[in-house]
Amino acid sequence: MTQTPTDRTPAQGQARAEFTVPAQHPMVTVLGSGDSLLRVIEKAFPAVDIHVRGNEISAVGDTGEVALIQRLFDEMMLVLRTGQPMTEDAVERSIAMLRASENGEGAPETPAEVLTQNILSSRGRTIRPKTLNQKRYVDAIDKHTIVFGIGPAGTGKTYLAMAKAVQALQSKQVNRIILTRPAVEAGERLGFLPGTLYEKIDPYLRPLYDALHDMLDPDSIPRLMAAGTIEVAPLAYMRGRAQPRFTNVLTPDGWRPIGDLQVGDLVIGSNGEPTPVLGVYPQGEKDIYRVTAQDGSWTLCCGEHLWTVRTASDKRRNKPWRVLETQEMIGNLRAAHARRYELPLLTAPVCLPEREVPMDPYALGLLLGDGCLTGSTTPSFATEDPELAVALESALPGVAVRHKSGPDYVLNRVKSPGDVVTLENPVTQVLRELDLLRTRSHTKFVPDDYLHNSAEVRLAVLQGLLDSDGGPVTQKDRTCRIQYTTTSILLRDDVIALVQSLGGVAYARRRAAEGRKPGFANGRDVGYRHDAHVVDIRLPEGIEPFRLARKQDKYHAAGGGGRPMRFIDSIEPAGREETVCIQVAAEDSLYVTQDYLLTHNTLNDAFIILDEAQNTSPEQMKMFLTRLGFDSKIVITGDVTQVDLPNGTKSGLRQVQDILEGVDDVHFSRLSSHDVVRHKLVGRIVDAYEQYDSEHGTENGTHKGGRAKSARKGK
Repeated sequence: MTQTPTDRTPAQGQARAEFTVPAQHPMVTVLGSGDSLLRVIEKAFPAVDIHVRGNEISAVGDTGEVALIQRLFDEMMLVLRTGQPMTEDAVERSIAMLRASENGEGAPETPAEVLTQNILSSRGRTIRPKTLNQKRYVDAIDKHTIVFGIGPAGTGKTYLAMAKAVQALQSKQVNRIILTRPAVEAGERLGFLPGTLYEKIDPYLRPLYDALHDMLDPDSIPRLMAAGTIEVAPLAYMRGRAQPRFTNVLTPDGWRPIGDLQVGDLVIGSNGEPTPVLGVYPQGEKDIYRVTAQDGSWTLCCGEHLWTVRTASDKRRNKPWRVLETQEMIGNLRAAHARRYELPLLTAPVCLPEREVPMDPYALGLLLGDGCLTGSTTPSFATEDPELAVALESALPGVAVRHKSGPDYVLNRVKSPGDVVTLENPVTQVLRELDLLRTRSHTKFVPDDYLHNSAEVRLAVLQGLLDSDGGPVTQKDRTCRIQYTTTSILLRDDVIALVQSLGGVAYARRRAAEGRKPGFANGRDVGYRHDAHVVDIRLPEGIEPFRLARKQDKYHAAGGGGRPMRFIDSIEPAGREETVCIQVAAEDSLYVTQDYLLTHNTLNDAFIILDEAQNTSPEQMKMFLTRLGFDSKIVITGDVTQVDLPNGTKSGLRQVQDILEGVDDVHFSRLSSHDVVRHKLVGRIVDAYEQYDSEHGTENGTHKGGRAKSARKGK
C-alpha cells in the first residue's frame, strides 16, 4: 500500500483513475481499520498502484484493471450509503463478481445489489445474501413454489431459507412454518437411544432451532410452536397425518375404506365434486382419536391429522379458516360455554352419478313415510292432504290412488283390456325388487340406489319423506328448521345421510316408547310399541325441503333455509390402529370422510423447509413433495457429497434432479465453495475434497462401486 501526496503519471498503455470519497463517509469505512480493506484491494490488483491523499484515491495501471477498481469503489460507496459496513469478505466477493462480469460470466446483478438486499432484520442484525449465487437463490425462493438449494456446507442454504420463511410469516404470506430433517441413525437404532421421543430427535433438529433463535425473539418461539404456527419435526414424524385404514371416505361409487384407495381414484371434495387422489401413504400403527361434532357425526384420526376450522373471533374479524392438528385442539374446545371450533360444510350437494331407479324417488319417499308396505294387502297410503295423493298417483304410472275412507287411500293397478287377473300390482313388484316388501314402520329404509344417486334423486326422496312425516318448526330470530320423526333406526340414519349429502346438518334424539302417554285413534287409546326417533334438520339456503304447499309456505314464511353450522364437540382417545394418509387434488385439499365430515392431510398456506435432503430416500422425497398444499412454498436444501444413508440406499436429492429438472415452477439453485460464508478455510477445504474425489475416482463423495463415504457436516 502506498499513501503519498506525490502523483504518478501513467506510462504509455496505462490508465489513471481518481475517486473522491464524500465527506460524510470517514475514510476508515472505505479503507478499513488499519487499511485492511485497501490491502485486500491491492492484493487483488498487484499490477495497479493505488495512492491515497486525504479523501482522494487514485489508481494507475492497466486500463482494464483500473476500470475494475473504479467500478469497485463505486459499488462500495453504494453499499456504504445504505449504512451497511464493508468487510474484507464483502470486498473480496465484490471483486470476484466484477471480474466474472468482465469475463462475460456475470449477470445483471451488481455487487451493491447483492450486498444490500435485506431479507430480515431481527435483534439488531440484518440477514442478507453475501454472494451472487446466494442472491439468486433468495430470488428463486420469491419466484418459484419449489426451490432446491444444493451446495456444500457453509453456503447459507438453510439459514437463508429460514430467513425467507420468517419473512413470509411476518408479512402474512403464510400462516405457518414447517421445518423438517431426515433423522439418519448413527450407529444405534433411534428407538434405543435414551430419553423421550423429543430428546431422541432433538440433536437432528438443533440446527433448525438455533437458526430460529437468531431470527425471532426466543420468548416467542415456544408460544408459536405451541400454537402450531411453527412446527419442527423429523421427516418421518411430519408425514403422519392419517386415519385408520378402515375409515370410510366418500367416492363417486359410494363409501370406501381409505386403506383401499389408490393413486388416481376419485374421492368427493368440499364442493361436492370428484377429485383425484394424488398420493397414498401408509403410516403404520398410531394412537387414534375420535373427533365428534355437536350433531353426533364423528370420525377417527391420528393426533397430527389436519382440520380446517374457524373460531367465532375469526368469523367476526373476517379472518380466513385456519388449519390445526387434532392434538392442538385437545383441551381447548370451549370458549366459555360455547364450542370453539367450527367445521366447514359442503358448499354444494355431493355430485354422484345418476342411477336408474324403478320408482319415482318422490313417490318412494311418500310411501316410506305414510305407505303400508307389508305385502299382505294391496299397498295403501294414508294422508290428510289430498294434494299428496294426487302427487303420488301422477308419479306412479299404471297405478290409481283410490280414496277409501278418511285419510286412507289404496294403490290399485290400472287394468288394461286383456290383462290377466293375476298380474302383480306394479307397486308391489317394485317394493319386492327394492327389498322393501313386508317392511313395517320400524324396519323401513332408503335403498342404496336412491341414497347414492344424483342430488336431484336424493332431494326428491327427502322431500317425499318430509312431506309425509316431517314439517317446518319456526323459531324467533332464526331460520326455519325442519323436524322429522320415524320409528325406524335405519330410516333415521338414511334421512341424516340424505341431509348431510345436500350440505345440511341433522341432530337425532330418541323418545322412548315405554312410559309415553298413549295416543288416541278411532275412539280408543293406542300405545306405542317402538321408540320414536326425532331428527332436527337444517338445510342450506337454496335447498327446497317440501313440495306440499302448506308446508312449503310455512317454511318460507319463517325464513327458509340458512347456513347450517357444525362444531367440534369432543376429541377422545380411541386406541391404536394401522393408519394411512392420502393427498387429494382439490384446491382446498379437503375430502369427505365418515358422516360427511370434511378433513384433509395437505399443508396449505405454509412455508416448508426440508433440510439435509441428501439423506432422504427417493420414496421419502416423493412423499414430501406431494404433500405440497395451495398457497404454500417448499425449500429443500442439501449437499449431495455428504450422503449418510445406509449402503445401497439411493439419495432422493440426487434422483429428484433428474426427475424435476426443467419442470415449471421448480428451480434448482446450485451453490459452490465460492459461496461459503464461514471461515475462509472452509471453502478451501471443500475445494480440496472435490479435487481429491476427482483424482481418486469418486463421484459426489461415493466411490465407484462402493457406498457413500463422508463426514457428517456440522451446522
